[in-house]
Amino acid sequence: MKSKKLVLLAGVAVVAAAAVWRWMPAPEKPKWVTAKVDQGPIVQRVSANGTLNPVELVNVGTQVSGTVLRLHADFNQRVKAGQLLVELDPAILEAQIRQSEANLASARATFNNAELVLRRNENLKGKGFVSDGALDGFRKDVETARAQVMQLEAQVSRDKTNLGYSKVRSPIDGIVVNRGIDVGQTVAASFQTPTLFQIARDLRRMQIDTSVSEADVGAIQAGQPVRFTVDAFRDQDFSAQVRMVRLNPTTQQNVVTYNVVIDVDNKDGILLPGMTAQVAIVTNRKENVLRVPAAALRFRPPDTTDSAAATPAAPVEKGRGRGASQSPRIYVVGESGALVPKEIKIGISDGRFTEVLDGLGAGDEVVTRAAVVANNSQTSGFRFRMF
Repeated sequence: MKSKKLVLLAGVAVVAAAAVWRWMPAPEKPKWVTAKVDQGPIVQRVSANGTLNPVELVNVGTQVSGTVLRLHADFNQRVKAGQLLVELDPAILEAQIRQSEANLASARATFNNAELVLRRNENLKGKGFVSDGALDGFRKDVETARAQVMQLEAQVSRDKTNLGYSKVRSPIDGIVVNRGIDVGQTVAASFQTPTLFQIARDLRRMQIDTSVSEADVGAIQAGQPVRFTVDAFRDQDFSAQVRMVRLNPTTQQNVVTYNVVIDVDNKDGILLPGMTAQVAIVTNRKENVLRVPAAALRFRPPDTTDSAAATPAAPVEKGRGRGASQSPRIYVVGESGALVPKEIKIGISDGRFTEVLDGLGAGDEVVTRAAVVANNSQTSGFRFRMF
């Protein structure tokens, strides 16, 4: 009886195993996402951030100290060269002039008296009453008095010039972009010239000062086209042109950057000084070239053990403009569904596409990544089936 039960249980187990094997889905083969090799443009760019500034910005200061008495210019006002901007209180300077003129008058009186004494003693010298040594002393007194007069004349001239400096005038035609003073404020020019106004010559022509790393600056040259955007007009692209790469580097935390100056045509006047610009400098451009998605160069099969295949092929670094000397490996799907590696030669890259110089043709399909396969336990719909 026990043997019959064992046989029956064994039969049920066999039937159940057969049912499971019957309805268990076969393992799916790996699937790959592919893309076609096509022809199109590749534009190589160097990206950077910069600040919009006037091409010519003049800091207007004062050479004398004083209290601001009157203002004749304000923010955003257009001014002409020589136009009065601000007046400082001239009271102290005028008093200094009066003092210097008084000293000058005293010195002239001393000089006139020294000349009279000299002439009188010259007459006495002719009569033998004055020695030659004494006469030389009187002549020295005249020359000393004359020098004192000249010194005080220069002092009066300087004081009058300082009085003129109390009226600050615009050195150029332009527009006031900053005013740093108010009426009643005291400005001191003892140690350094204080900045009263900042005047931009012409805001229709501006420049972007950018910082470009030393890794990318070698590809930048004067005359290269530039596209940039500003936060104030997010949906609008502006065009510009590289003017120069300044030779003076800046080093911060061992990072070396260079100032690239970009000319901007602001004829509409919508761009303002101080705006932050996101800049893209076009360093290389090729039209209608054979290109492959950059993702295909980064793809590696998950189970590969080939050392050459396991090392990702780095595309040409953006901004350097190097020639096509690299031979990275990409993968295509063979007739049997297996991956087939291929060596290619590449040129420039814009981050999305890489130029193909040899090894592929237009229309070839390359693998960019592995397809996502759903879990069998969720998609097979497996359940026991009774016979």
